[in-house]
Amino acid sequence: MGILIKNGRVIDAETKTDRIMDIYVKDGVISSIRENIEQQNRQDTVIDAEGLLVMPGFVDMHVHLRDPGQTEKEDIETGTKAAARGGVTTVVAMPNTSPTVDSPDRLAYVIHKAEQVASVHVYQAGAMTVGEKGKQVSDISGMAAAGAIALSEDGKSVMDASVLRQAMLAAAKENLLILDHCEDISIRGDGCMNDDANAERLNLPGIPNATEDTISARDIMLAKDTGARIHLCHVSTEGCARLLQMLKREGITGVTAEVCPHHLILTSDDIPRDAPDYKMNPPLRTPADVKALREALADGSIPVISTDHAPHTRKDKAGSMRNAAFGIVGLETSFSLIYTELVLTGVLTLTQLVERMSRNPARILGLSCGVLKEGRPADIVIVDPEAEYTIDRNSFASKGRNTPFHGRKVKGRVVRTICGGKEVYSYDKQTD
Repeated sequence: MGILIKNGRVIDAETKTDRIMDIYVKDGVISSIRENIEQQNRQDTVIDAEGLLVMPGFVDMHVHLRDPGQTEKEDIETGTKAAARGGVTTVVAMPNTSPTVDSPDRLAYVIHKAEQVASVHVYQAGAMTVGEKGKQVSDISGMAAAGAIALSEDGKSVMDASVLRQAMLAAAKENLLILDHCEDISIRGDGCMNDDANAERLNLPGIPNATEDTISARDIMLAKDTGARIHLCHVSTEGCARLLQMLKREGITGVTAEVCPHHLILTSDDIPRDAPDYKMNPPLRTPADVKALREALADGSIPVISTDHAPHTRKDKAGSMRNAAFGIVGLETSFSLIYTELVLTGVLTLTQLVERMSRNPARILGLSCGVLKEGRPADIVIVDPEAEYTIDRNSFASKGRNTPFHGRKVKGRVVRTICGGKEVYSYDKQTD
């Protein structure tokens, strides 16, 4: 039994495809892409995609599933259901859980559980240091053997440069990508939003751009020294955007980066009051930073859009930004926000969106997904580009409700998600 997608507008960045075609899926892979494919057998599921966009499933390199140990915030089942609703068919889970995923056994736990309950593909990053304490390098070779797709110290930087260098040498030996959270905690201090006039307006401590810029520059130099491949997470500053543009101009490889929808759309000017749903790390910056990030994304210097999906309980996000947890959810809103705010406004083309949300992250991770080609995994998202709706956090599949986009009107609704040849989400079949 297969799936036949008829008459959709197929968008694929790798093959430069943008045309009306059919796709036939069988045994978990794309069997055929062309015009006028006939139904292969009577048991095939036929999807009429006329007027709809058909794209490779999105690949999110930066997701917090909170499992093990923080499942009151999220778990593998709810997090991957949220991913499916957002058209995301592959996620990379961060290791800053309780306990930290810093050993082969803990990594195997996530992989095994995902095999049992996940709606989409789950890959796990291992922590660079034991307990993410920045003192002792983890069993990197053991985690590589156990199936780690990358390393990270997400939520913080390894502040001791000698320890980081050891971790980078081990990562290079195992050919593991480092997902690099760049933040000098000594500069950040107790800051909770961008260090600008809005912080003064709200009487809140600020986080300067140098917090991110200094560690980004340091880690790029260490990567060059060790031969490690690094991917700068959630880039938020003009300085970092310009640095990445310089690397691209000079043809330097081995350094990639991502930017999140909230850093491309919102600024500190949008924070209405002391509101914890606007607290994320790095913080919302200035219009000048957003402009630079959009330019770097458009020219390919920043090749990836990820969400940094970070669910929290209501208690964690209550009270003042001073004390609330950092982070917002993003899996269920990323496509619609980017499509509405960047594609419909001419910052990106649809093909560029697919490249930055599907093809590029898959290539950086060394995965075969992220494209629509015969013989490749049948990870597909179908979108109604004309559907308008209002983001409602109370309808999320995620346990997290922490978003500053609640009540925002957007265009472009994910209507079906197919992962590994199986339909894992259908808007017209949902009951909630």
